[in-house]
Amino acid sequence: MEVDTPAVSTSAPPPEPVQPAAEEEEEEDCSDLADLLDSISDATPAAKIPTLTSILNEPQNRYGSTAAALKERAVYALARAYCEDNRHDEVVTLLTGETCAPFFANITKAKTAKVVRAVLDSVCALAPEALDMQAQICQNIIAWCRAEKRSFLRQRVEAKLASVLFQQDKYGEALTLVDRLLVELKKLDDKQLLVEVHLVESKIHHGLRGMAKSKAALTASRTSANAIYVAPSLQSQIDMMSGVLHCEEGDYDTAHSYFLEAFEQLDQLDDREKAVPCLKYMMLCKILDGLNKALGISAATGVAGIRSDHKNEADISGMITGKRGVKYAGRNVDAMSSIAAAASKRSLKEYEAVLTEYSHELQDDLLIKHHLSTLQEQLLESNLIRIIEPYSCVEIEHVASLIEMPLPVVEKKLSQMILDGKFHGILDQGKGQLIVYEEADQDQAMEKGLKVIENMDKVVTSLFGRSQALRSMMV
Repeated sequence: MEVDTPAVSTSAPPPEPVQPAAEEEEEEDCSDLADLLDSISDATPAAKIPTLTSILNEPQNRYGSTAAALKERAVYALARAYCEDNRHDEVVTLLTGETCAPFFANITKAKTAKVVRAVLDSVCALAPEALDMQAQICQNIIAWCRAEKRSFLRQRVEAKLASVLFQQDKYGEALTLVDRLLVELKKLDDKQLLVEVHLVESKIHHGLRGMAKSKAALTASRTSANAIYVAPSLQSQIDMMSGVLHCEEGDYDTAHSYFLEAFEQLDQLDDREKAVPCLKYMMLCKILDGLNKALGISAATGVAGIRSDHKNEADISGMITGKRGVKYAGRNVDAMSSIAAAASKRSLKEYEAVLTEYSHELQDDLLIKHHLSTLQEQLLESNLIRIIEPYSCVEIEHVASLIEMPLPVVEKKLSQMILDGKFHGILDQGKGQLIVYEEADQDQAMEKGLKVIENMDKVVTSLFGRSQALRSMMV
């Protein structure tokens, strides 16, 4: 009996190797799907859509490894075809509709998350201007994730939705979403997603002009980034945001170094779309720093005093020559070069002409728009000070004709400069004249008197302390 038992046990396993053979035969039957994918490679987007849809909804319901890979390619191709054909409504329902439902039901959750994120990134790259469509896709995926109880994928898509809402200037909705998402992520300690969400939070607070909160969010993002490996593309975004905040504080040299570091990383990645704004920010820092030094603008008071030398003129020629200038040449670089030329000439008329000609390149960016308005104010003030310097009394209309600007604008600016203490004078609106007073020497009697009283207070306090000590010793 003991001899018969091994014979039974050895005869049982042979049927097992037959299953892989059956699976291989099933995998070989996917050649028709591969042929369909190859046949539409040169077709138009509209012609590709029916074929790709038929591959995903084929009646045989094959979901082996080869069939799943082919259907994954079909999902990506279908998303691209919808975007290229401008059928954005179909893109919105692609992932959460009936087209992809059977495919997602027969693959693993990890594969589903990979496909959803890849399709979302592809759609955002192919249609960067269709922000409403991107937001709707994210909201549909989030609702689907809640129904399927897929928390990690939902958090990823919510982070993307916050970024899209920021681009739509919906700062309130984006900030509410980010605050709720950060509470969940801190419990999970997901460092990678914390870095991205804190970075979005920093951008939102910057858009709301809350510099302190923006800097705190960026510091939190850097802290999380120090604990993990950060991809160069994400690190460049962190460096760019650091440069933006330093630029807002008026530290243009430090801002330029951050922008340069981000630009070099993006240049190595050959990401032209993100590298061009970095180059524009670098040129902006050079322009602002050179003009501030040339005008002698004090960082503490903002008062401008014209300098006679031209050593600190905005010189950005070195940034747009050579390989870099050829690679990134275009209207964006031309716009910043024209701004630099107008700033060097102190020509307000040329400056406003550049703003009109390159309105899209200069006014759509939040940082550039804000600082160019500041630059315009500085140019206007410096030109007005230069014009009124020789006069003790001058007609406002004459000043407006010299600076080639409307009379109400010049009058309003002169009154503002007087109130800000940029020069001493009054506006005689009855006669339409500006009366400029010479800067009188400040009377130092008050300040010196206060110093004497302060020193006397210290002496009396010291003597009182010594008398207290002597009295305690006598007792």
